[in-house]
Amino acid sequence: MRIRFTKMHGAGNDFVVLDETRGPLGLSAAQYRFLADRHFGVGADQILSVRAPDREDLDFRYVIHNADGQEVEHCGNGARCLVRFVREQGLTAKHSVRVQTLNTELTLVEQPDGRVTVDMGAPVFDLPSVPFSPQGLVHRAGPDGWPVWCLPAQQGKSSDALEVAVLSMGNPHAVHWLDDSQAAPLALWGPWAQQLPCFPRGVNLGFAQVLHRQLIRLRVYERGVGETLACGTGACAAVVAGIRLGLLDASVEVETLGGRLHIAWAAGSAAVLMTGPAQTVFEGAIDLPESP
Repeated sequence: MRIRFTKMHGAGNDFVVLDETRGPLGLSAAQYRFLADRHFGVGADQILSVRAPDREDLDFRYVIHNADGQEVEHCGNGARCLVRFVREQGLTAKHSVRVQTLNTELTLVEQPDGRVTVDMGAPVFDLPSVPFSPQGLVHRAGPDGWPVWCLPAQQGKSSDALEVAVLSMGNPHAVHWLDDSQAAPLALWGPWAQQLPCFPRGVNLGFAQVLHRQLIRLRVYERGVGETLACGTGACAAVVAGIRLGLLDASVEVETLGGRLHIAWAAGSAAVLMTGPAQTVFEGAIDLPESP
């Protein structure tokens, strides 16, 4: 089967975007993995599908598959690319669109300077909703009483224990604060964290460094992908965690490996607003292998 695609990126977090507004292509997990493969396919962190919505008050349905072929709940950088895609493909003339994801609805707004702002919704701190199962773990209370959890040590070394703030931005996140994010052992901690029973659906693990109260540096290991050049929901989770822990102001620039994102959160039940770039790289067609 030959399909057409568009390659896009948001601050280096790259995507294969598919127009499925006329009907789902019915791809298998193996075919999504093939598209994401950087040697044999197109290459991407995630595959984004634009489909018709289930309700008339929404513009599109936004479906995300990670590089491992599994469908996931949310991708903030991908959401920015989605609004650019639907406008460039003539699927809408609107500058503001409403889309449904696996578990929420998003408002996406293209700004006059070409950047895109995504209303990411309110962060979720209810642990079962993350989901996060803290049984047997110890924690300390942050400034407002919000717990910071201590993940168990690796290989029996107490010095290897990792303190994390846990929340959901539509997908599960754990954020660890350290003095030098460039020295963070993502290749070690990222895969290990996916196997912990406290994260029954895996976790996006962020390593954040405060440069000052309005600027942080961030690296993220995304479940099902590995380290990416940027993670939109991870940036939101890090800023929210930093605000609750008294480390950050309400408006923060996040420096990722692929570029900067702007995150704003007014605390409480307010929505998190993320603004950043969205760029089309090229378009093409590819023959997919038969699904096993």
